[in-house]
Amino acid sequence: MAFEEPRRQMVVEQLTARGIKDARALAAFLKVPRHHFVPPESQGEAYADRPIPIGSGQTISQPYMVALMTELLRLRGHERVLEVGTGSGYQLAILSELALEVFSVERIPELAARAQQQLDALGYANIHVTTGNGSFGWPEHAPYEGIVVTAGTPRVPPPLVQQLDEGGRLVIPLGSQEAQTLMLIERHGQDLRTTEIASCVFVPLVGEYGWPSEESA
Repeated sequence: MAFEEPRRQMVVEQLTARGIKDARALAAFLKVPRHHFVPPESQGEAYADRPIPIGSGQTISQPYMVALMTELLRLRGHERVLEVGTGSGYQLAILSELALEVFSVERIPELAARAQQQLDALGYANIHVTTGNGSFGWPEHAPYEGIVVTAGTPRVPPPLVQQLDEGGRLVIPLGSQEAQTLMLIERHGQDLRTTEIASCVFVPLVGEYGWPSEESA
């Protein structure tokens, strides 16, 4: 109960006030207990307007950025969605409230296991997490109507485009390791429609089509 009011304030002051309008997404943010996805010592800051370290050099993203990326997918409930970069599992929980089935790839085994444990404890049954190179996506379950990448990359990984369904939407931060631009890429046949959304800063996507691991160490 102690977290309900901070969660409501987060939605009103950080999401709605900044233009997030998707009613289903806002309801998901009101429901999902973000404080369960941060380290115990950070629970008091779980609904703050900033990223929070979660270990292994990774973070749980600022609530607004999670909401913006989620809203850009325009989920209606029937979609299969791929997330690259499980991290804490918070974005995955939000997506699971909005899509039919969600698949997520995490390169750090400890984070993948921790996220899966937390998601299981909260009763999410439409989520599948694997450990691997996220820049390759998860081709066994493609195509996806939505793909969200929660790490910055210098270019769009070709496998993710190949796994995007007709009319699908890919949300991805593109740029340097220090700063990126959040991009929306929509697939229409062989054509890709690209829209710049906002400036952002994410941890690097490490992998074949991201940054070499030695550069991001």
